[in-house]
Amino acid sequence: MLKSFFILCSGADKNLLEGCSEGEQTKYVGIGATVFFTAVMAFIASAYALFTVFDSVYPAIAFGVIWSLLIFNLDRFIVSNIRKRERFGSEFLQATPRIVLAIIIAIVISKPLEIKIFEKEINTVLLKEKNAMALNNKKEVANYFKSDLDKNKAEIATLKNEITQKEKEVNTLYETYITEAEGTKGTMKLGKGPVFKEKIAKHNLASAELDTIRKNNLIKIAEKENQNKTLQADLDKKVTETQPIIDGFDGLMARINALGKLPSLPSYFIMLLFLAIETSPIIAKLLSPKGEYDYKLEDLETALKTTLEQDKYQRSLLVKTSAAMHDKVYQDIAEDKQLYDLQRKNATNLLELQSNNFLEKQKKTL
Repeated sequence: MLKSFFILCSGADKNLLEGCSEGEQTKYVGIGATVFFTAVMAFIASAYALFTVFDSVYPAIAFGVIWSLLIFNLDRFIVSNIRKRERFGSEFLQATPRIVLAIIIAIVISKPLEIKIFEKEINTVLLKEKNAMALNNKKEVANYFKSDLDKNKAEIATLKNEITQKEKEVNTLYETYITEAEGTKGTMKLGKGPVFKEKIAKHNLASAELDTIRKNNLIKIAEKENQNKTLQADLDKKVTETQPIIDGFDGLMARINALGKLPSLPSYFIMLLFLAIETSPIIAKLLSPKGEYDYKLEDLETALKTTLEQDKYQRSLLVKTSAAMHDKVYQDIAEDKQLYDLQRKNATNLLELQSNNFLEKQKKTL
């Protein structure tokens, strides 16, 4: 059963091959097995490639089946149509389109399996790229909010500095009226004189102003700090919202780019391996010697071609003979005197009738 299946995969005529030797049948079983396993490899590669795109098993399997059937049918068709000729160059020229297509297919289907084989190394590259993207994203988001945050911080610093300056002024006035009362500075007189009262009045006024400034500025500072908290919350929210996009940066294109950043030699050899697999059905047919099956197939084809050419030649002779016979028959008829007299009489009667009919019409118009 397996042998019959592989013969079917090879595209060979089963009935014709059954009359060949066991070795000839084994050759085509091998060619059919190569075609089949090439389709299996195409299914695995294409299914994995689509799985990395859709992250779903069912679309990947469906596409993999379609792709493998396409490759199977293409390989089977080309292998079955390659005829063993006297010159290898003619055979190779016949197989050239499939070889070119095999190169393209090998490059396409080798990439997904390379991605799977070097998955750990690719994940490392992607992790570095994601970390760099996350840092850049935080910087970009921070730069977006930076102007508002810096403005609020500068205003808070100004408000606090205003309170500090006023506190220094009040402390200075406090020290002035105390030293005036002690007689260590100012008028140098001990006691609470007019100058003392003037200085303590300035201090009390400045202290009242300080309370007012402190009260108003603290309210403003609280508002600015709340605004900063809101801005910081918006910044964190923006970073949190964009992080899933960065975390999802592991699609097919991202992995192909990451694969390109790894050493290229292993990928090159894997691609060559798939190229060898893809071209193996064609190579197997090209390298196989002309065998019993090829001779029998050639015999059938040449026999059919000879029969068709004979039939065509006979039909052309039949046409020529029939034409010659008809020409002679009509020539003999044309030379018959009795038939000529009859034809002349009938033509005369016809002309008379036409003339009489024309005359009647002319009379009616008068």
